[in-house]
Amino acid sequence: MFLVAITQGQELVFKNQKFELKNVKASITTMNKEKVLKIERDLNLLPFDINNMISTVDEPTYAKLKNLNFKNGVIEVKVMSRLLKNAPELSRGFIGLAFRIDNDDTKFESIYLRPTNGRDENQFRRNHSVQYFSYPTFKFDRLRKEYPETYETYADIGLNEWIQIRIEIKNKTAKLYINNQKYPSFIVNEMKGGLQNGAIGLWVDIGTEGYFKDLNIIHL
Repeated sequence: MFLVAITQGQELVFKNQKFELKNVKASITTMNKEKVLKIERDLNLLPFDINNMISTVDEPTYAKLKNLNFKNGVIEVKVMSRLLKNAPELSRGFIGLAFRIDNDDTKFESIYLRPTNGRDENQFRRNHSVQYFSYPTFKFDRLRKEYPETYETYADIGLNEWIQIRIEIKNKTAKLYINNQKYPSFIVNEMKGGLQNGAIGLWVDIGTEGYFKDLNIIHL
């Protein structure tokens, strides 16, 4: 049951948190008697070009939390992704967080998941289950070429299941913890954006039907 449906240019309030949409459409829906936030990339606002993939993925496609300036601290959220019926073959259920977003959405850092890869029989794909990137200069393809095996890794994740993610951010370092594990699944020793602070966004990309709940932010 959809309770609210909005597009870019409108604001959405979910559990006392106000969001601004950037190249996504969002709704509040009920899942297992619980309200959750559903987000999809809006291809009318930001088209995807299969022949120019690198330039049209890892983009500012998020619901951005308003009236918040985040520098160092902890971001926690539960995410779940499904593939849309019309998802292109390259879709991996892309879902995650953007942070330190600047005021005009021209720069930000991000860590996201590729849930289809987590239990794939191909080990190469498994090794690309988690991804860091810095928009606009260091997208996944450049990082993969210039810093192989440094800015992505494996995690035991899958589609259509809730995944609890916790990102601890301090200066240039980010650590990702999955499903309340004791030790991080992923460590970014040097984020590439040079950003000091900014907003936080719930991020999705091409082909993803993304769900979010239990967003919690701790400033340090």
